[in-house]
Amino acid sequence: MITVLHTESSTGWGGQENRTIHECMGLKALGVRPMILCRPGSRIYSKAGEVGVEAITSPMRGSYDVISMAEVMRLIDRESIDVINTHSGSDSFIGAVAGRLSRRKPVVVRTRHLALPITSKTTYSLFPHKIVTVSDYVRRYLVDHVGIRADKVVSIPTGIDLERFDPHSTPDTLRDELGIDRTTTLVGTVAIFRRKKGYHVLLGAIAEVLKIRRDVIFVFAGDGPQRENILRGLKGLGIERNVRLLGLRSDVPVVLKGIDLFVLPTLQEALGTSFLEAMAMGKAVIGTRVGGVPEVVRDGVDGLLVEPGDERGLADAILRLLEDRHLRLSMGTRGRKRVEENFSTQRMVEGMYNLYVELLGRGRVRRW
Repeated sequence: MITVLHTESSTGWGGQENRTIHECMGLKALGVRPMILCRPGSRIYSKAGEVGVEAITSPMRGSYDVISMAEVMRLIDRESIDVINTHSGSDSFIGAVAGRLSRRKPVVVRTRHLALPITSKTTYSLFPHKIVTVSDYVRRYLVDHVGIRADKVVSIPTGIDLERFDPHSTPDTLRDELGIDRTTTLVGTVAIFRRKKGYHVLLGAIAEVLKIRRDVIFVFAGDGPQRENILRGLKGLGIERNVRLLGLRSDVPVVLKGIDLFVLPTLQEALGTSFLEAMAMGKAVIGTRVGGVPEVVRDGVDGLLVEPGDERGLADAILRLLEDRHLRLSMGTRGRKRVEENFSTQRMVEGMYNLYVELLGRGRVRRW
């Protein structure tokens, strides 16, 4: 049996923690023993317990926490760890060095989830045997701008749970919840309230859309540091009656089921899982030509892409799809098929499993 140890020093919850949990669940189905090393009180620790994944805590108080490093070295030998997959800053140094210094010498993999400049080239160039990126965009950045050898970096996109994001089994209750009739058009956004998600651009575009279509309601599912700025922007533009803030939602599929169109004018994105979730729910999407988004959304096929920061272009794209229901529906159908074929959790897990098997030089590749 292959034993894979994921390390994660982040205490919060986001796309990379969600990916790690789903990978661990999928690996278990393939007969792998996954484990997670994380900090006490972290969200991923509690989530691991909920889904039946082994989790162990370590303080990991910084990259040079030698006590935690020694603990990881003992853990590697005690649990017969074959692969260490590191994810964040501190744990990537602690886990990789511990792996390299341990007697067992596990394979070290570094997963890069973000489309941001790296802070330590060493944790990419020196320690890992292989680097996994969530998109080709991030892979190209590491190769072309950081100088990592091309054969050391592989892209394995984050996958979507197609059973959870299933348009046929998800209840259509959002309009009833909001007291909105079935004839009203709903445009939705699901993302954390951060400036890089482009909400300030979206507000300007909404104001332009409402000059022509006063019958449209926009819903934002999320929360975050830009909440007050968004509220001020809504009031300043006089569009607060047509925008509903839903807060953080644990039932994202229900939100996506209820909308007619998904829009996210993000200014920075490693891949764009929010687009994938909306596409999995059969919705046409509008995004921007940044980061890994064009790898997900094929302009004119699954949705429309505009330039980042272009309020007028975004408004025009929204109006175009609001006026063309047939195009909107056909894009949604093609989007669902694209996620099924290229961006499922199953495909991601198989990609990671195959990589581990290849690096370990073990037997035949299995399918989930």
